[in-house]
Amino acid sequence: MQLASELRTELVDAVSVTGGHLGAGLGVIELTVALHYLFNTPRDRLIWDVGHQAYPHKILTGRRDRIRTLRQAGGLSGFTKRAESEYDPFGAAHSSTSISAGLGMAVARDLDGRDNHVIAVIGDGAMSAGMAYEAINNAGARDERLIVILNDNDMSIAPPTGALSAYLARMTSSGTYLYFRDIAKQLAKQLPKSWERRAARVEEYTRHLWQGGAWFEELGFYYIGPIDGHDFNHLLPVLKNVRDAKNGPILVHVVTKKGKGYAPAEASDDKYHGVAKFNVITGAQVKPKANAPSYTRVFADSLVAEAEKDKRIVAITAAMPDGTGLDVFGKRFPDRTFDVGIAEQHAVTFAAGLATEGMKPFAAIYSTFLQRGYDQVVHDVAIQRLPVRFAIDRAGFVGADGATHAGSFDLAYLGCLPDFVIMAAADEAELVHMVATAAAIDDRPSAFRYPRGEGTGVDLPKVGIPLEIGRGRIVREGTKIALLSFGTRLQECLKAADQLAALGLSTTVADARFMKPLDADLIARLAREHEVMIMVEEGSVGGFGSHVLHHLATTGLLDRGLRVRSLVLPDQFIDQDTPALMYERAGLGAAGIVETAFGALGRAWVDRQEGGRA
Repeated sequence: MQLASELRTELVDAVSVTGGHLGAGLGVIELTVALHYLFNTPRDRLIWDVGHQAYPHKILTGRRDRIRTLRQAGGLSGFTKRAESEYDPFGAAHSSTSISAGLGMAVARDLDGRDNHVIAVIGDGAMSAGMAYEAINNAGARDERLIVILNDNDMSIAPPTGALSAYLARMTSSGTYLYFRDIAKQLAKQLPKSWERRAARVEEYTRHLWQGGAWFEELGFYYIGPIDGHDFNHLLPVLKNVRDAKNGPILVHVVTKKGKGYAPAEASDDKYHGVAKFNVITGAQVKPKANAPSYTRVFADSLVAEAEKDKRIVAITAAMPDGTGLDVFGKRFPDRTFDVGIAEQHAVTFAAGLATEGMKPFAAIYSTFLQRGYDQVVHDVAIQRLPVRFAIDRAGFVGADGATHAGSFDLAYLGCLPDFVIMAAADEAELVHMVATAAAIDDRPSAFRYPRGEGTGVDLPKVGIPLEIGRGRIVREGTKIALLSFGTRLQECLKAADQLAALGLSTTVADARFMKPLDADLIARLAREHEVMIMVEEGSVGGFGSHVLHHLATTGLLDRGLRVRSLVLPDQFIDQDTPALMYERAGLGAAGIVETAFGALGRAWVDRQEGGRA
């Protein structure tokens, strides 16, 4: 009890300094202590799903001295990470992977002839994803010893439990009970089919009556629980029984309270899921003063404005209503807002179904999470040419959440799909127009992307006006160098143009607006009228720049000796830092653009300039 109390105090104090995910970690303090007390980690593999729950685990496994570097540059990751500690056997960030990974580890253990335990802790909404059920189905059909802890922190499956339920959980986790259950199952298999079915029905009814969890049992797991996840008198004997059992797989249902032990978090678990720095005494979060509304808020308000005009507009989120801004839309249009849980595959095909019936679905999904539904984007949306509109939040670097949440790849994985309209907003005013554009596209799928955080502070239009599909714009005219921006790097391109102009290099700055279809006329003009052309984007290789280069090559626009460069995110996974510093190091700030222009011009030009100044 004392260790749990100290751990809870340390967690609250540390996250108040760094910000991060607080509520889920507070909810698993006792569970974390019990697991590390009873199991021999890291020899026993302990896998934390999502990673939001893992801060107490990090403190207990030799990282307490670094916990105040959490989510900072050069510090601890906000998620479990194999490269960070031997106590993190599997990296996590996206949800619902723990049971699949745990089953793989259990199979490998048995093939190697080892006898360690594998424990997967899943919760914080992760059980709503289809991958978790696929893993349960596979594990239940096999015989490996695998322990799954279902951390039920919102009481979505069962109510809180009392002494009787705790007693039943201890009894049904005991070796004696499991032994006789096995005997009964084997005996039932020897009976005539009609008797076997009757015996199974009686057993199922009995389990429903006494403890629930028959659904997991039907899939091949021994179900134990629910038990109080904050009471060591309940946790320790049950987990000890499970540890010592030779049967498998086993699922232990543990009920916890998100934010447990810290009053502000208990009172508002949604607001304390992920927090900024905060005052420990009052719980008040330190919010930076915003000079402009966030891109997410601009999207939300723009979608509400479009939905006021068109009752067919509906919105879908995959368990991220606040993060995507759809909480704003939901307050105005609750009957037209759908939170499908952590189920991006379902979200995409659900949107496709809506589109077949004449609705105008906007699927608001982070770039990194849309990856999970890619097969559905291809087969259920793109091939059928259905007008699903993808609002892709968190494009590019996202800062403290690091590589696992960066929106690096959506341009590459969507750009290869035929008849897909792809846009990127240069600022919040452009985002307003792109929401209107997507609402007007009714014959094919479309996507528009925008970053995390506040905008540039430009004046917002009163109404969104649909853009001409496949048409960019010239923002600044020049003669020698052309900077073709796609997305919010436009502001850095303008800064770079100022620096180049000061050096006597007249520079054009253009905003592509569209990656698909490309503005062929704009590209041709830039190619013919300039010596150097540089594409700048917040995505990986294979995105906007690759499409422009392909177009230049196939149309012969490279034949006249145009010097072309493409600036993209580095071909590596980048750890957490502030987005501004991440972009600078990636060469996508003004300085990097200027340096690229010098490199394209060549050493001879630099020497001439230096000679002239001499």
